[in-house]
Amino acid sequence: MSPAETTGRPNQGLDRALKLTQPREFRRVFAEPSRAAKPGYVLLYRPNGLETARLGLAISKKCARRAVDRNRLKRIARESFRRNRERLPCVDIVVLCARGATTMPSRRLFDTLEQAWATIRKSACADS
Repeated sequence: MSPAETTGRPNQGLDRALKLTQPREFRRVFAEPSRAAKPGYVLLYRPNGLETARLGLAISKKCARRAVDRNRLKRIARESFRRNRERLPCVDIVVLCARGATTMPSRRLFDTLEQAWATIRKSACADS
């Protein structure tokens, strides 16, 4: 059975085309990034020349030692990206966690990401 059949909801996950999956894609963003740093997360981004924004997650053990914390930070970032993707410019984004992210409540992390997406939108408009 598919998730849609068991829960009654369509699968709302991220399509593979919306993710950074290859190491070279991450290296390209890390090489010359623009940066949006907010409490809890640091977002590195770079224009990708495609027709949509893509997301990469690099949540390290150094920042969040427990797997449950890393998974929560990634789940929040994916959900926030999914909700905002249509309004984002065509960029590759790598999300990193910042110190103290594991102690922040989920609502605050969502709000932080909303601010970061707005920063990316403004930056892209200034570049055009």
